Amino acid sequence: MYARHVSGFILPDQLDNAIQLWRDSVLPSVQQKKGFKSVRLLVSRKNAKIVSIGLWDTEADFQATIEWNNEQINQFVELFTTPPLVEGFEVVVDV
Repeated sequence: MYARHVSGFILPDQLDNAIQLWRDSVLPSVQQKKGFKSVRLLVSRKNAKIVSIGLWDTEADFQATIEWNNEQINQFVELFTTPPLVEGFEVVVDV
């Protein structure tokens, strides 16, 4: 299994808008992708940071969604205070 971690800081007054955009746009889209397992959106209201963690069945499924992921991030470009960090990981323990 493979994971994509996207994190960044949102303009504090836009945090709720970012959450709603994620729910309305990213969530329904990701659920249609081949190999999609699950996704979580984590929020720190204290510092207006968001973290999204998505899980994929295989490395091929993960790799096939790189362009799609970039398109999703572009929807948030005006809401981020700095460019987000995007990282990929192999999941070696899943409980």
